[in-house]
Amino acid sequence: MNPTSAVPLRLGILGTARIARGFVQGLVGSSAVRVDAVASRSFDAAQAFAAQYGIARAHGSYEALLADPGIDAIYIPLPNSLHAPWTERALRAGLHVLCEKPLTVTLAEAVHLFAVARETGRVLLEAYPYRWQPQTLTMQRLIADGAIGEVRSVQAAFGFALAAGPNIRLDPALGGGALLDAGCYAVSLARVAVGRRPIAVQAQARWGGSGVDLALAGTVAFEGGALAQVNCSMDAVLYRQALIVGTQGLIETDYLNHTDGVRRGALGVRRDVGWDVPLESIDFERGNGFRYEAEHFAALVHAGGPRAAEGDALLSLQNMATLEALGQAARSGAVVQVAQVDGP
Repeated sequence: MNPTSAVPLRLGILGTARIARGFVQGLVGSSAVRVDAVASRSFDAAQAFAAQYGIARAHGSYEALLADPGIDAIYIPLPNSLHAPWTERALRAGLHVLCEKPLTVTLAEAVHLFAVARETGRVLLEAYPYRWQPQTLTMQRLIADGAIGEVRSVQAAFGFALAAGPNIRLDPALGGGALLDAGCYAVSLARVAVGRRPIAVQAQARWGGSGVDLALAGTVAFEGGALAQVNCSMDAVLYRQALIVGTQGLIETDYLNHTDGVRRGALGVRRDVGWDVPLESIDFERGNGFRYEAEHFAALVHAGGPRAAEGDALLSLQNMATLEALGQAARSGAVVQVAQVDGP
């Protein structure tokens, strides 16, 4: 979706975390979205961030940013446990919200936030840069066009190694753990590829001393019989890949957030059932996923609010329902039914 308005969406950033820096840099050159303000709990930190990236206004509190009359929307890159309260405050302040994944740490929180978005007439979008990459849109088009027949199974994996020292990803109170931080990508990719509602899960995890999952492997069953294997970790080398298998072929992809620079991204398709048929390399436009997601967000805002975002909202809710079920399955060792969510 491309923005339809010549007026750029005026964005404020709630926090100066490392990912916020990448986000601002990714938006350079966009005519659809402009970062006009930034906030930190330290005015000096906000002012330094604003000066470094040419942002017009800096605020020394999150509350001050929400009260800034010169912005239309907020980008939230805070720790996972803070997503829900600050998203709700921003929505009730009359602002559209682009919130980092995972949108929340529980399904109940996510359901509540989308209800608030409907009530306030504002767009709420979960930020997954890979989802609006041309790489992913090309993958979806191949599936929709029947290039591999009906999707029957997906293997999706994403993991990385944490740097030494204290890390918020190891804090259960902040929504830490591999499943919420990396596994959310694998679950999202599987749901996008299958295109049906998840119904049940099984999972096993490797637990860290703080109580969070350092790695998790799970199986997701979907309506219609498709199965997905999802794998995530934060105590191994960086890896990110997916295999989507259909009745008439398969797709391999690394479903990257950013396909510029060193990592150009890979997407291949085999349009045949034969083992000896080589993969066809598929080309696609390359670029920064932060820009793609922000411009998609702007297009939703210009298209009329929450109703335009219903498809994205449903995906976020079903992802959260699946993540919650996987966490329960990993702790209990049982098959867990995924809560049924059919609309925002």
